[in-house]
Amino acid sequence: MTARAFIDESFRPLDDAAQDLPWQSARPLALPPQRARSQPQRATAHVFEDPVSIALRERIRLIAPSEANVLIVGETGTGKELIARHVHTLSARAQGPFVAVNCGAFSEQLIESELFGHEKGAFTGAFTAKAGWFEAASGGTLFLDEIGDLPLASQVKLLRVLQEREVVRLGSRRSIAIDVRVVAATNVRLQQAVASGQFREDLFYRLNVVHLAVPTLRERPGDILPLARHFIEHYRQRLGYGPVRLEPGAEDRLARHEWPGNIRELENVIHHALLIHRADRIGAQDLHLSALSAPREAPPPEATPQPAARTPLEALEDALQGLLQQPGGTRFETIEEAVMRTTFRFCHNNQVQAARLLGISRNVMRARLIKFGEIAALR
Repeated sequence: MTARAFIDESFRPLDDAAQDLPWQSARPLALPPQRARSQPQRATAHVFEDPVSIALRERIRLIAPSEANVLIVGETGTGKELIARHVHTLSARAQGPFVAVNCGAFSEQLIESELFGHEKGAFTGAFTAKAGWFEAASGGTLFLDEIGDLPLASQVKLLRVLQEREVVRLGSRRSIAIDVRVVAATNVRLQQAVASGQFREDLFYRLNVVHLAVPTLRERPGDILPLARHFIEHYRQRLGYGPVRLEPGAEDRLARHEWPGNIRELENVIHHALLIHRADRIGAQDLHLSALSAPREAPPPEATPQPAARTPLEALEDALQGLLQQPGGTRFETIEEAVMRTTFRFCHNNQVQAARLLGISRNVMRARLIKFGEIAALR
């Protein structure tokens, strides 16, 4: 199969014999041309060559066939919508619609009409009835991007829709059954938004059945050059150029850059370089890199590979192992005190929020804080 044929077919439903083919290849995965035309190129290609990306790819393969709601988190420009499309295409809903909605693109007055629809005369300017995005996505997947920007009032209604599996249009009393899988995405820490009262805790848990953390480009350096070559091929064809290659100096600069803008920044750098390059190559002098971050130091020639970054839970387990090996002391009480103090301070000394975050009652939280001297007992 040629690279072009692979890219065109990678998002079509696969038969059993070909089920694992796209996931075994290191080439960019892309949307079919008819879906890709309205999407920026950064939203239509993803590379899985770095070990971190390969792990994400495997997790997507495992969770996609389920009906569980998915919460995708990651910095701006990391390709969260493309990940959502992967989930949709590898699910039983692949033949249904994929509808993407940016929750931050509408005013508080319009978002509910867009999501749930409205009847004629429901508000000024509603001259006809209109189905919302939930109805439009029925039988498929609804992608709610920037879910952290959803107003609190709309969060209440979204929670009800997810619980009841039905919508009621504005201006109507009739419920409409829906069959939708929700995939949400955000670039903010929703746990902190919950703790501060800006996002509903019950909605967070309803959306966060499956959690997908999309790594930044600097966390998966093995994808940088393959992505750069992909964008070179895409833009040189659009510009009508012949083959173009990266010089070693350009490859080195790309590999060492921190990429604060992630894939979006890399795409723009390559596009700009193609516009000003000479002959059939892109040199280091053609790369207009962001000044927001300094380049990473080049590793020594014989540097040993660094182990993969550990998750917070793995780091906690390591710390507990070290604590348990130390002599003396009441270990459980030491651990409990550290948990209570850290959570209380994380919640800015709010006892209610700290208790909710740990899943205990406020009375228990208060008693522990008094015991450990974090707050004073009432006299």
